[in-house]
Amino acid sequence: MSKEDYGSRGRVGVAPPQANPTVEPEFAACLPPHVSLLVTRLVSKCFEPRDRYVEYYEKLDSTLDSFDTLRLDAFAFACTAASYVAGIDRETKDMAAISAKRGYPIITGGQAIIAALKKLNVKKIVIGAPYPVWIIDMAKAYYQAGGFEILAAHRIVTASTDTRSIYELSAEDAIASVKAMDTKGADAILFTGSGMPSLRAIQEGQKLTGLPVLSTNLCMAWALCDRLGIGDWGRGDHKLLNGWQDRVASL
Repeated sequence: MSKEDYGSRGRVGVAPPQANPTVEPEFAACLPPHVSLLVTRLVSKCFEPRDRYVEYYEKLDSTLDSFDTLRLDAFAFACTAASYVAGIDRETKDMAAISAKRGYPIITGGQAIIAALKKLNVKKIVIGAPYPVWIIDMAKAYYQAGGFEILAAHRIVTASTDTRSIYELSAEDAIASVKAMDTKGADAILFTGSGMPSLRAIQEGQKLTGLPVLSTNLCMAWALCDRLGIGDWGRGDHKLLNGWQDRVASL
């Protein structure tokens, strides 16, 4: 144990988009005891979703200034769509540069998902995403560039084309999407998008299909634990990360 009263096993940072209500509670459920979760917000006044994602991405380094002198052990950039807009090559280069400057690992939603898929030896995936079609197309290209075969991408319908309407969705919307998916031949199901509640959908999706179900937030929490050298810390039958299942009902 380190000398800190709080976060004796690690201090991790996360930055969700400004109106996102999902990241903090799901991370709090997924992170082990004695890991301190410290949050800042991605902020943009841009009206168009793509412009917001670009600004979140390009201002990430300055966003980290909000932590001032606080030294983190790892940090998660919790806007998966920004990964898709940037693309794997640029993202890898930029995150490595910011990590070197800051002195702690920076991991994006897309990077965490790819690492988790590789950890589970997944080759073929079915995607569930609450995005407009243009973002889904970018997501497919991103994972194909990462070496995965996309068998299908199911669009979870939102109330408007403004991607902030994702935050109005519930786990029931994600569960309904699993029921509509053709998962034949798939190694796993992926829910992409940090704003859609995913933990209960992961549980129900695995019961319905018998496949591992992953989400952006679960993968990022696992990636942070991995950086801290902390494995499974509680009960559960998930192939990637456990311990969170007993906390879902209290979120």
